[in-house]
Amino acid sequence: MRDINRIKGCLVGGAVGDALGYAVEFSRLKSILREYGPDGITRYDLDRGLARISDDTQMALFTATALLFGETRGRMRGIGAGPVGYFDRAYLDWYLTQVKSYPLKTGGGYSSWLVNCKELFSRRAPGGTCLSALQEGGHGTVENPINNSKGCGGVMRVAPIGVYFAGKKDWEVEEVDMAGAEAAAVTHGHELGYIPSAALVHIVYRLASAEKPDVYEAVLSSMEAMPKLFPNAVHMQKFLDLMQKAVDLSRQDVDDRKAIRALGEGWVAEETLAISVYCALRHADDFEKAIIASVNHDGDSDSTGAVTGNILGTALGYDAIPDYYLDKLELREIIEEIADDLYKDCRISEYSADRDPVWISKYVEIDYRPENNNK
Repeated sequence: MRDINRIKGCLVGGAVGDALGYAVEFSRLKSILREYGPDGITRYDLDRGLARISDDTQMALFTATALLFGETRGRMRGIGAGPVGYFDRAYLDWYLTQVKSYPLKTGGGYSSWLVNCKELFSRRAPGGTCLSALQEGGHGTVENPINNSKGCGGVMRVAPIGVYFAGKKDWEVEEVDMAGAEAAAVTHGHELGYIPSAALVHIVYRLASAEKPDVYEAVLSSMEAMPKLFPNAVHMQKFLDLMQKAVDLSRQDVDDRKAIRALGEGWVAEETLAISVYCALRHADDFEKAIIASVNHDGDSDSTGAVTGNILGTALGYDAIPDYYLDKLELREIIEEIADDLYKDCRISEYSADRDPVWISKYVEIDYRPENNNK
């Protein structure tokens, strides 16, 4: 099934968690409590009137446009690498927004219309591994890793893959999961850099595909799927043990902060996913409580917030996100526009006379310039 409420929930929910956590990304919990009070940060810390997103949401949006560029290229030209063959190109486009000034030169062979969005030309504490891997060309794959990094820069950007393929009957779940791994492996070559990404995509896919989403079922399904997808993975048991720990803690009478401390700080991908899984399970019916728990700790608050938002945003839907987290969210209009595009998908082909000029401008000619992109 394809449900716009869940697709928007995934993308916007991830951005909400990202923006809430970004203000305290490099703060220890004691500092957070001292500055924001005993409950920690619970509302946005606005910067010039906006709740700023980080590189996590930036890269997730480029992931989404890579899917749509690939699908459109295949339908319009009958050639290409398919919807999952352009992650590297999209991330290289994102890299340009981090090292170049707006506007970019025309005729650059770009794959994402987001290079035409001025507000994305802003460094938001981008991961060093992402930058260095892309500087070298971003040629990493699961089979041929580019490095040995297991940082969280892969897992925080792949959730759009899960919601996009939900309802696409010509794709098996194993292919969808592997797409998540390959998207992360462009920059992160350690098994624990890309296996958590495949697991997150699996969780999101299951939630987006279910008539009645169940976070617990989706998490257990991901834990069953990963050893089958990567039967020779040396670090698989470490990943599964940490995921099981997150599940077990979510069912115990333990304080959120103590539980998260037991799972790590989220700077590496397996810890990011474990913390997010704990928060999503523990507060499965309450988006706000889950997001607040996910960002108030010693570690990588924006990434754990983003992934928690991806999971519960998909499970509960866009309508479950409180209005005060939607108000002032930077680039909300563009995030929702891309969610709408993921839902609509490419409906034109080389064999059809139908043409959508806006879609062609976005995903063929790459010259689309969003209106009101300063919001």
